[in-house]
Formats: sequence, C-alpha cells, structure tokens
Amino acid sequence: MRNLAAVKAELDTWTDLSEEVASVADLLTLAIDEGDDELGTQLTVDLAKYSKLVESLEFELQLSGEHDERSAILYVKQGAGGVDAQDWAEMLVRMYTRWAERRGFVADVLDLTPGDEAGVKSATIKIDGKYAYGYLRSERGVHRLVRLSPFDADHRRHTSFALVEVLPEADESKDVEINPDDLRVDVR
Repeated sequence: MRNLAAVKAELDTWTDLSEEVASVADLLTLAIDEGDDELGTQLTVDLAKYSKLVESLEFELQLSGEHDERSAILYVKQGAGGVDAQDWAEMLVRMYTRWAERRGFVADVLDLTPGDEAGVKSATIKIDGKYAYGYLRSERGVHRLVRLSPFDADHRRHTSFALVEVLPEADESKDVEINPDDLRVDVR
C-alpha cells in the first residue's frame, strides 16, 4: 500500500503539472493573439518556473534505485593525516549538514567523536528527506584534501584523508527473522 501511495503521488504530481502547463500555454496563446504584453510576460515567467520544476522532477526520476527514496545515514571518519585529517573530517561534516539544510532535509548528528586538537575523529549523521540516500550514495569513498596546513608551524603542504560511508535508512516495516541455527553464542 505504501508503494502504491508513492506511485499515485508521483503520478498526481506529473498530471497536475501537465494540466497547469497546458492552461498557461492556452492563456499565453490568447495573450499573444490579443496583444496583451503584460499578461504574456507574466505567463512566460510562469512557464520558465514550470520548466525548472520539470527538470527537478526528471532528475528525481533518475533516482530509481532500490533504496534511493529513503533517508540516509552518513558516516565520516578521519583517515591518514593526523590533526589535518580530523580538521578535514569536520569540514566534510559541516559541508554535508549545510547541504542537507539547503535542500530542505533534516540533518541530525547522531554521534560525534571530537579530535585531539581540532576537528572530529568520526561522526554519524542521519539525513531525513525524500531521496536523501539517492543524492548522497555517490559520496561514499575516501575524500582527499591537499592544502597548506594551519597546524604546521612551517606551513608545509599536507595531504589529508577522510572516509565517507553512506547507507540507506533501514526499512522498519520489514520483520527480520534470524534462524537460531545461524547463531553462535560465546560465553566467558
């Protein structure tokens, strides 16, 4: 039922948009025929707005993977590079949370381990929003930063690394069954 409701909502969005664009196009034709420049200008602006909306919806159609429509769990961990890597990991955390807020998603820091001198050692962020995982899944991997280090008295160039993992939020509607024969229990 949830999948049916999602498909129906998407279909309704496209149907409504199609009807609105057809209506505006008819009004634009009428405005051109009657020589109403003011109405024509306003309708042209409306059509440009609809064009941007269509581009956005078309991009969302590309996010058709199995878990793309779900919220995302983002994990950032410092890599090689010491304090510079911790600072780089903090920059990435700040970048992803600001990106989420600008997109209208809700970014919630679930866990944060501060660095020794600056930055963070690791952070786990939950990003709530439709298609959050679809947008972020390509961010997984090792991110590298080369810069003149503010933490080096000689201001030498340093290379820092940070690992980013992106997971879809688990679907809580499915029950997980574990076969007792698959379990191994060790007791000290």
